[in-house]
Amino acid sequence: MYSKIMVPVDLKKLETLERVLQVAADIAKLYGAELHYISVTSETPSELGKRPSDFAKKLEDFANQQADRHGVNTKAYPVASHDPAADLNRTLSSAGDAIGADLIIMASHIPGFIDHIFRTHGGYVATHSGLSVFLVR
Repeated sequence: MYSKIMVPVDLKKLETLERVLQVAADIAKLYGAELHYISVTSETPSELGKRPSDFAKKLEDFANQQADRHGVNTKAYPVASHDPAADLNRTLSSAGDAIGADLIIMASHIPGFIDHIFRTHGGYVATHSGLSVFLVR
């Protein structure tokens, strides 16, 4: 049913992603799908690397660790952006098509008051992507 699953990750907040990473791995195993980890970084130096290529290497290492840990095929899909905070929703919405994914699995949070005013990343992706989106709390 699924062959390519996109999983957005924030390499600065991996400790908060354990549940979504496990769900994605379980679904990938069930369908024999490949997991594509996407992460967005700035084009300027950050704590994750001086250059986008440094960031890409960290994401590749993360994807390889997940492959070893869960026994699934993985790929890294790093994206460098001029302004990741402003571009994140659009980048995630279009990345699924660029990857050729048929499912997006991403972390969510318990909605609060502010979510009635501003749309969450998961809500935006679910609304603007033509792909199935599975939000994990």
